[in-house]
Amino acid sequence: MVQSSVSGTVRALERELGTPLFDRTTHRVALTPAGEAFVPAARATLRAAEQAREAVDAARGQLRGRVTVGTMQGVWAGLHHALAALRAEHPGVVVQLRQAAVADIRQALREGTVDLAVVALDRQQQRGLTTRLLSREDMVLLASPRRVLAGATPGGEVRIADIAALPLVDFIPGWAIRCAVDRAFRAAGVDRSTTFEVNDIVAAAELVRNDLGVCVMPGSIADRFPDLPQYRFNHHVPHWKVMVVRPPGEPSPAVAALLRHITFSCTFSCIISCTICCPSPRGVVCLCRSPCL
Repeated sequence: MVQSSVSGTVRALERELGTPLFDRTTHRVALTPAGEAFVPAARATLRAAEQAREAVDAARGQLRGRVTVGTMQGVWAGLHHALAALRAEHPGVVVQLRQAAVADIRQALREGTVDLAVVALDRQQQRGLTTRLLSREDMVLLASPRRVLAGATPGGEVRIADIAALPLVDFIPGWAIRCAVDRAFRAAGVDRSTTFEVNDIVAAAELVRNDLGVCVMPGSIADRFPDLPQYRFNHHVPHWKVMVVRPPGEPSPAVAALLRHITFSCTFSCIISCTICCPSPRGVVCLCRSPCL
């Protein structure tokens, strides 16, 4: 569709609504308050039309549609297995993946531009969303093999207070890992300062590997760097909860199919590796085989 056709359609819509949707100047085009109110309603209408088509296709035994999945760096929970299984079972379903900060993913869920997400949210961030817990995991301290940590026990445990004076590699504000670490330091009543602030897990590991700082991250992520020693916290342990979340209401058939595969993939991964969900096999059932979303 050419620009002139789009402009004509928008102006026709504005005449029908009886109000401008855009403020237009020679330098910029911005939504009016009416336009800002119109956009989410229009997206919801388009999504409802897509869901209606998907429901008809499902009744005919031909599951089709489009699913947009949100996730954040470091949170995976076997998602690739679920996406591959969905493609094999329903090749007519198109899946798009969007990786972003947790605040952006939550906003996209509210706006309807993301259908479901595998993320780590705190209790406040879960409000207004339908959630299913996939895993709960403690975080560890990652350090260089050359670094001697004062106060570390022979069993490899440290206190939050012991690391506050060390050069810390932190993730940027808005990351779920950063939120969990901030909460742990506040709970311990310990102040800290950030030496390095990154938005990439590999960059954090390289800084640690070269003994430029220490970093707190989930154990499942720390396991990707086996050459770097891990230390457990004995009190005020940072942790996160990984969950699959979606807007409230009945999911479309395509979204429901992906949800089933995500739950199965997470359960299977936990049984095989036991690194995220469970200290014992019973923990897998508790976290991953919860009632359907």
